Amino acid sequence: MTEFVLTLWVWEVTHSVAALTSIGLFGQISRVIITPFAGVIVDRYPRQPLICLSDAVAALSTAIILVLYVTAHLETWHLYILNAINSGFGQIQALAYSTSVTLMVPASQYTRTSSMESAIHYGSAILAPALAGSLYTTIGLTGILWIDIATFGVAITTLFSVKFPVFYQSDLTASIQWRSILHLTWQQTIGGLHYCWMQPGLRGLLLITLLFWFAHDLGEAIYDPMILARSNGNAQILASTSIAAGIGGVIGAIGLSAWGGFQQRTRGLLWGMIGAGLSKTCFGLGQAPAIWLPAQFSSSLHFPLLSSSETALWMQQVAPERQGRVFAANSLLLQIVSAGAIGCAGWLADRFFEPAMLSNRPAIQVLQPIFGTGAGAGTAILYVCCAISMCAVGILGCWLPLLQQLEDGSIP
Repeated sequence: MTEFVLTLWVWEVTHSVAALTSIGLFGQISRVIITPFAGVIVDRYPRQPLICLSDAVAALSTAIILVLYVTAHLETWHLYILNAINSGFGQIQALAYSTSVTLMVPASQYTRTSSMESAIHYGSAILAPALAGSLYTTIGLTGILWIDIATFGVAITTLFSVKFPVFYQSDLTASIQWRSILHLTWQQTIGGLHYCWMQPGLRGLLLITLLFWFAHDLGEAIYDPMILARSNGNAQILASTSIAAGIGGVIGAIGLSAWGGFQQRTRGLLWGMIGAGLSKTCFGLGQAPAIWLPAQFSSSLHFPLLSSSETALWMQQVAPERQGRVFAANSLLLQIVSAGAIGCAGWLADRFFEPAMLSNRPAIQVLQPIFGTGAGAGTAILYVCCAISMCAVGILGCWLPLLQQLEDGSIP
């Protein structure tokens, strides 16, 4: 809810694609910086307190936004800084969570477990936008921020009621000097990257996912501003697309949890990529909710299959004692790629694609009947290019021999 209303607030204040994408960019840069340390931290300290610490920092960030807004001092750059701090701790939380799952469930249930995680993610997208859109006009940003703070109390209380498996390398928890920590962090990050690269199957998985998520994150960065521009800032339309995404994601996750996914997980990964890319292509070509809603539903329907298959492959191929470092190394590369995608998304939309659609060049005149000429038309072209690239990556993966090696058995 908070993310939704802050998106509306930034768009109302700036009407800039770059301003909205910059929030995500600062978050990604923070993740890039913290990820090497996160892997070392997660491998050395109990994971339950780490998850709770991240929630506490997020709650504090929300409280700061509330104070700044109430005192009429909130500016967009405040959101950049707070999102960077929150994202850094969130990266530690994500690694602590994912590495705990492998100790709680058998390997045969990794796909189902990951799909239920997707159900949680998409489930919040069903109610949150609708509630935020309606409450924004009644209780405003202030009331929604108070609700956000209250939910963190529920989250932290719930976490302390769960018994986490105790697993961390006790011989490495002793106090060490900061310069040793930095040296060890660098060593283990390089070690995680080397481990991924030396395993042919993991190398193929890493390359294909890097290509896919670059195209996805570039398109995702311009998703909200594209809809707001094409709907004249209509919060209800933006909320409806989020709800469609939530419904599609939950149905996909529940169906996958009941089914269990493909026996060959690479097939689930690649089919998910192709299906998501085709759906997003239809979304970008649309100019009204009649196209956006079913296309977004279909897109989100594929992501539980895609994400669960990818997560299960990593969990299956990497032993628990290596997962913190290997997952952190993988995440570091993904965060760098994502930061690059988000960093250029706003510039491409504001400086190139949007102005280009207002010109009279022959090539543009061919595209205008398809995408229109109003605000957001240029951004839609960029979005479709990203969607087609996602589909192409999935097709490419079907012909990549390295991926087939992942099905030959677990890597020690």
